[in-house]
Amino acid sequence: MGHVHPPPVDLIDHGGNVRNSERNALVNIHPKGFFIRHPPSPHDLDEALTPDAKLFQTIHMGAANVDASRWNLVVDGLVERPFSIDLEQLRQMPSKSVTSFHECYGSPINPPTKNVWRIGNVRWTGIPLQYLLSIAQPDCDRGLFVWSDGLDSGTFAGVSADRYQKDLPMQKALTPEVLVAYEMNGQPLTKERGGPVRLVVPGWFGTNFTKWLCRLSVQATRSEGPFTTVFYNELDPTDSQGVRKRPVWKVEPNSMIVRPRPEEVFLGPQYVEGWGRTWGADEIARVEVSLDHGDTWEEASVVPRKQFEWQFFSFRVYVHRADRYDIQARATDRSGARQPLQGRRNHVPTVQIWVQSRYT
Repeated sequence: MGHVHPPPVDLIDHGGNVRNSERNALVNIHPKGFFIRHPPSPHDLDEALTPDAKLFQTIHMGAANVDASRWNLVVDGLVERPFSIDLEQLRQMPSKSVTSFHECYGSPINPPTKNVWRIGNVRWTGIPLQYLLSIAQPDCDRGLFVWSDGLDSGTFAGVSADRYQKDLPMQKALTPEVLVAYEMNGQPLTKERGGPVRLVVPGWFGTNFTKWLCRLSVQATRSEGPFTTVFYNELDPTDSQGVRKRPVWKVEPNSMIVRPRPEEVFLGPQYVEGWGRTWGADEIARVEVSLDHGDTWEEASVVPRKQFEWQFFSFRVYVHRADRYDIQARATDRSGARQPLQGRRNHVPTVQIWVQSRYT
């Protein structure tokens, strides 16, 4: 693998930033405007690795059509060696694959009180952002954030933007799991998935996974674009005053029940076996199951995490009478953070089943 050198001097302005030549790869925005494709219900998300056809899609301002032969990525800002590379050069760098859950936060214009389970589990392949930053040599005393620009532009919820722009704290940007990715599940990224290249931030919400990536810029402050200021900030539930806001970054503990299916009927009395998936920014250490709306909980079995993939859990509960039962699951991560019972976007899932007496 050859070394990546800084670009010619005439590509760099007096502020040490590479000029906007990277946006020349944009052909057009088509179709324009917001688009969402919801995932199947949790009981249909039964594969360990989620295929593209079952993975949700969220596009804020329209899908960018990109000429891959003209695509290039600029790395600049508060760095010693700003540079620009094309797709072929990127693919020649040492790559890495990370299996990670991929979760959409949900609508940034509605209160986060509904668990939408826009979730999947995919394998990303690309270049660690850490590696690209090691080439650029950021000023880590001043450069506290890495801004990421997409080639898309337009209007979302009445707010116009000339680009989709997000930011990462340098501490997260330098972790080995963050990728500048060009493949998903072993296939090149499609236009709808943000291809040819997107940012991937395992453990964080999908809004931070900038699609149609074209620029990474080390900066001293957070981005002032609408997708970090107007959208994707929420009230911090740990603030007793209910006024402090926090960015939509880390994913809190969440879970879903895949089996039994909703409204499934069993003959009782008997043990009912079930399973599901659980995930969060930190590894899930414990899952509990309740049949009485949280009055009592029974321990489930949880498979440990290897990377950032969602974790399999299984349980066995005893149903002793003919009745309706609501099965709930609650996840707790290694830091002690636990799913709330209600009123939050990650509140516990409930699956209703029916039990009929085998003796009638």
